[in-house]
Amino acid sequence: MGTGFLQAAAENLQFLLICAVVILAIVGVSELVEVKLLKDNLTQVKKTRYITICGMLGALAMLLHLFDFPVPFLAPGFYKLDFSEIPVMIGAFYLGPVGGVIIELVKILLKLVIKGTSTAFVGDLANFVVGCSFVVPASIVYHVKKTRKTALAGLVVGTVIITVFASMFNAFYLIPAFSRLYGMPLDAIVGMGTAINPAIDSVPMLALMAVAPLNLLKGVLISVPTMVLYKRISKVLHNAAQEQPAAKRNRQMQN
Repeated sequence: MGTGFLQAAAENLQFLLICAVVILAIVGVSELVEVKLLKDNLTQVKKTRYITICGMLGALAMLLHLFDFPVPFLAPGFYKLDFSEIPVMIGAFYLGPVGGVIIELVKILLKLVIKGTSTAFVGDLANFVVGCSFVVPASIVYHVKKTRKTALAGLVVGTVIITVFASMFNAFYLIPAFSRLYGMPLDAIVGMGTAINPAIDSVPMLALMAVAPLNLLKGVLISVPTMVLYKRISKVLHNAAQEQPAAKRNRQMQN
């Protein structure tokens, strides 16, 4: 085996380990917040129904994720937008931040099974982590006191955090990782940004001038439909949860 192969294998293994640590950290922090701050405010859902909701919303999110699209006037083509965070956010508003993280993870895993990866898994990690940076804070704010105002406040907070976090995460880790794992020089990546905006002349400027506005736009595009749809969908989920025990009692009476 050549030195290049071993180095590539080591870098891929390191990246996968980092992915695992990031996922566990996000789940752990979300679980801690639920237990310490939100346990009295969360909707009580049976475990089987919880899993079912996460699976259904994760599958819907995956379908929306497949229809991602570039925004060529803002960012290079490998940065894409999609509406998959809408069902994720609705699930997080209904189940809590841990539920949102699980739905986000289901979305990514299903996407990898069906479509695979075209970015050496860097884009998939980015989509998961950046999505969680939006969904988790928004759902925490909402569950402190579940009103329309706190839902809006949570979405605003989530939009600010996703914009700031995504920029920093790309500048300090994702873009260099993409360069190493995908074999594309950093100058070439920056050059793709320069072709769109001449002010982009470095990795930090690419993050500031392309990643930040792209995620700000994403926050707005996810927040508006979530505000319109959440109450309608949550009523359906809540009514379905109440109907199941009633149907079970009716069957028992008939027997």
